[in-house]
Amino acid sequence: MSEAVAGPDGGLRCPWALSTEDYITYHDEEWGRPVHGDDALYERLSLEAFQSGLSWITILRRREGFRAAFAGFKIAEVATFTDADRERLLLDTGIIRNRLKIDATIANARVLADWAPGELDDFIWSHAPKPGPAPKTLGDVPAVTEASTALSKALKKRGLKFVGPTTAYALMQACGLVNDHLADCVARLP
Repeated sequence: MSEAVAGPDGGLRCPWALSTEDYITYHDEEWGRPVHGDDALYERLSLEAFQSGLSWITILRRREGFRAAFAGFKIAEVATFTDADRERLLLDTGIIRNRLKIDATIANARVLADWAPGELDDFIWSHAPKPGPAPKTLGDVPAVTEASTALSKALKKRGLKFVGPTTAYALMQACGLVNDHLADCVARLP
C-alpha cells in the first residue's frame, strides 16, 4: 500500500510535500527532475550542504537570498570571493550564516573553477545508479546508498568539502539521479 497522500487538487503526492505551498511547488516542479550544467549542479550541491542539520524549507525559502549572496552560484565568480566577501556573507541575514558552510561553498568553487567545462555535470551524473523499483512508502526511501557514498568519496577525493554521503544522496534525489517520488505520486516521472 502506498503512503502517497492527496494534495489540495486531489492528486496523490509524497507526504513531505504537503506541509506548505512552497513544498508542493518544489515537489511538483523541481525535486527529482534532471538537473544539468556545472553552475546549476554547484548551486544544488551548495544548498544541500547548507541544508545539513536543517529543514529543507529553511533553505528553500532563502534560496533567492543565497543566489544573490553567491553571485547566482556561478562557479567562476564565487571562486574569486575574497575575505571581504566571506565577512559580507557572515553578516547576510538572507542566508544561513554558518562559517564552515560558507567557507566550503567558496572553497568548492575554487576547486571546481579548475575543472573543464561540463566536467562537474559528467562527474556527478556518472554516479547515477540504475533505476530501481519505485518506493511505495517513505520507509522505502534511504538516506544514504552505496551510490551516494561512492559519490561523496569521489567528490572529497577531488577536493570538495561538506559533501558527505547523506548530502550526496539528497543531491541525487533533488537533481534526478534517482527517482524517489512514491509509486503513486503525481510528480513521478516514468
